[in-house]
Amino acid sequence: MKYTLRQLEVFVAVGRCESVSQAARMLSLSQSAVSTALGGFERQLSGQLLDRVGKTLHLNELGHQLLPKAVELLDRAREIEDLLQGKSGLGTIEIGATLTIGNYLATLIVASFLQQHPESRIRLQVHNTATIVQQVARYELDLGLIEGDCHHPDLESQRWVEDELVVFCASHYHLAKHPHISLGALAAEPWIMREHGSATRETLDRAIRHATRNENQPVPLNIRLELEHTEAIKRAVEFGLGIGCISRLALHEAFRRGNLVPITTPDLDLRRQFRFVWHKQKYQTAGMREFLALCRTLTAGITRSDEIKLPLIV
Repeated sequence: MKYTLRQLEVFVAVGRCESVSQAARMLSLSQSAVSTALGGFERQLSGQLLDRVGKTLHLNELGHQLLPKAVELLDRAREIEDLLQGKSGLGTIEIGATLTIGNYLATLIVASFLQQHPESRIRLQVHNTATIVQQVARYELDLGLIEGDCHHPDLESQRWVEDELVVFCASHYHLAKHPHISLGALAAEPWIMREHGSATRETLDRAIRHATRNENQPVPLNIRLELEHTEAIKRAVEFGLGIGCISRLALHEAFRRGNLVPITTPDLDLRRQFRFVWHKQKYQTAGMREFLALCRTLTAGITRSDEIKLPLIV
């Protein structure tokens, strides 16, 4: 063959980053070494894989076609290398999880996986849904665990388990004793919210649009504070700064202790799905398949995420 696995590795790194300097840092090589390897690879193929505009690089049509095949070949090559070296593990898996899943479920699954496969490695990143989807689409992650829908045309999406959001407040908040409150009055309260790009925010916004679809004007929320982390939202609500809306899974212990209480919202459909996402052209390694199997085992017989038995937090 005219090319080497190292050249493919350099091409994949540059194709993902669309930057020679970032690819060099990823591969622990000098920029000149990366440029030389990429240039030599393109000369051997008698064609360019990236378009160069000033200092920026963009995959061209041939580069886009080659990238998933190069990623798959490298994944298979690593499996062969592990086999020849007598390794019993399942290699390294790059997992991305959204905040609720990452904070409450993914660590349990990772712990179980590593107990069963101690020679394997997992790198877990926790971001909002929009970020995880983009990372999976760019082959930066092998697998994504997300909350809500995924509409990216390059990604495969499979249902995992149902989740439900709940509106909540502090036990001393003035709404804590109300059995029911109108949507208009609820909207007027100060809200502590997740940021745009999060599936939690998208689910709540969609529920409000659906509940007010017959209204001439949508009901705007009085958003007092936007935070990226569910624990920060819980603390702000507990301090009495306003009301919030996050997964029941994240509120299970707080409701048990009684410092936070749910607000009944029969007008809002706050159900959503936890999902697995991976690139349609991504080769599923044995490690990926095993991790997915553990995820499904965790939720076997479960109809909603807050029914999962989590370690007790004292």
